[in-house]
Amino acid sequence: MQQIFLKPLATVSAALIMALVFSSSLMAADTEGTAAELASLLKSYETYQADFIQIVVNENGSKVQESRGSLKAKRPGLFYWETQAPLSQYIVSNGQSVEVFDPDLEQVTVHNLDDRVQTTPALLLSGEVDNLEDTYRVSGRQVGDDTREFTLEPKSEDSLFVSLRLTFFKNELQEMRMQDSLSQLSVLSFNDIKLNESVDDSAFTLEYPEDVDVIRDEG
Repeated sequence: MQQIFLKPLATVSAALIMALVFSSSLMAADTEGTAAELASLLKSYETYQADFIQIVVNENGSKVQESRGSLKAKRPGLFYWETQAPLSQYIVSNGQSVEVFDPDLEQVTVHNLDDRVQTTPALLLSGEVDNLEDTYRVSGRQVGDDTREFTLEPKSEDSLFVSLRLTFFKNELQEMRMQDSLSQLSVLSFNDIKLNESVDDSAFTLEYPEDVDVIRDEG
């Protein structure tokens, strides 16, 4: 197994940021109350499991990719993401680091959970969500009786995404939407959702062949 060392966060896998989807509509004015409301919803998820369909759209509105997979999240800090073939990829967080395994490249990339990685949309389901207003401009709106939408815009110019929208139906996270810095739009729709069911910590481990290249950051 060859180990390669990189500068901190030279690149982060596109699947790690999950290219979730962007909403161009402006929501209600940012308030600490809206951020606290979102944090309360997310913190009520001790565990979150779902299958997903992810569609990526370019700046011209053309679909460039569709993938399917599953995810598991458990507080505090445990996360597992699997994308099915032909775009196979595995992402696992143990709360201290994130491992990304690309079977086709025979490569594992390991990143420390520094501040930049912690703004990854996926980690909202397993990481720290108190004081969201310190990191994001948070706005929200009600859609009908049962649907609530929140839009997060990172305050840091070094963020992995430009805008993120989370849609809840009866307090259950149904969809994430994100725009990245290249104006690429991605829609992540969840189904077969399981909330707060018991998940053993052993489910958040990554197994890969011993002969793959391991790329580590220096942070």
